[in-house]
Amino acid sequence: MNKPKIVVTRKWPAEVEAQLKELYDVQLNESDIPMTADELKLALQTADALLPTVTDVLNADILSVENKRAKIIGNFGVGYNNIDITSAKAQGLVVTNTPHVLTDCTADIAMLLLLMSARRAPEGERLILNQQWTGWTPTQLIGQKVTGKTLGLIGFGRIAQAMAKKAHHGFGMKILCYAPSQPDATIMSDLQATRCETVEELLSEANFVSLHCPGGSATKHLINEERLKLMRSSAHLINTARGDVVDSKALIKALKEGWIAGAGLDVFEGEPAIDPEFLALNNVALLPHLGSASDETRIAMGNRVLANIAAFFAGNEPGDRVV
Repeated sequence: MNKPKIVVTRKWPAEVEAQLKELYDVQLNESDIPMTADELKLALQTADALLPTVTDVLNADILSVENKRAKIIGNFGVGYNNIDITSAKAQGLVVTNTPHVLTDCTADIAMLLLLMSARRAPEGERLILNQQWTGWTPTQLIGQKVTGKTLGLIGFGRIAQAMAKKAHHGFGMKILCYAPSQPDATIMSDLQATRCETVEELLSEANFVSLHCPGGSATKHLINEERLKLMRSSAHLINTARGDVVDSKALIKALKEGWIAGAGLDVFEGEPAIDPEFLALNNVALLPHLGSASDETRIAMGNRVLANIAAFFAGNEPGDRVV
């Protein structure tokens, strides 16, 4: 019996690629160069499954290519706004993602960015790297204490809850959250958390605001100029969710003009392109989308994709089916 043909769009952890080689007729991307739209179309026409990442844009034009052979798209990532879900459904394509396994790693990065921004770590590093540090002084790079402060979380899913746990139990932070529906009472009790009725209420009360909402049209520029002006001048904004949740130009203006004290970003609008104005700012911590970047997490994500496509090819329902 012939093995199903699989196309993987980017380089994956070696352990996962080895399993793919053993189980399938697999085309790997050894160069790790992103595939073009035409290459993605060809993959859909020649493979039984396409395994993209969150940076591969699968729009309606690509998904509607004629003479498709592929029946399943196994996305390597918990987010799937890189895929036109409406089009995928219309084309009869099954789409899966990799939830649950990157919760703690992404929450760790969010906490790291919070600490970096609060304690002005990027500015301190620049002093060292530029050989401009002349020694300790009592007033140099005075930042903000994190312990005991108020953390507001917009979105209160698994990653936000994991961050809240680290912040509350590790740093004694007071937890505010905004979510469309009432969170689990046991979780709220453990964190001594308070649910805000509106985003605006949370922004005005929190010392640190961390974003954990999904991407897409409903949340694009959720944090805009009007809402940034509601934050305290001493507040910090942290984004490990999706880049387009924040209006970049508005955030740059807020950081330049002192509406807020700082920001920590792991995701960006239009990444990997980054607005060059961010690079000139001292009060922003920038990371290159490292939320899930640990050996354990990336391997677990790959294994999740493997489990999903294995179930599909066995005629069973994939555990992480999106559509």
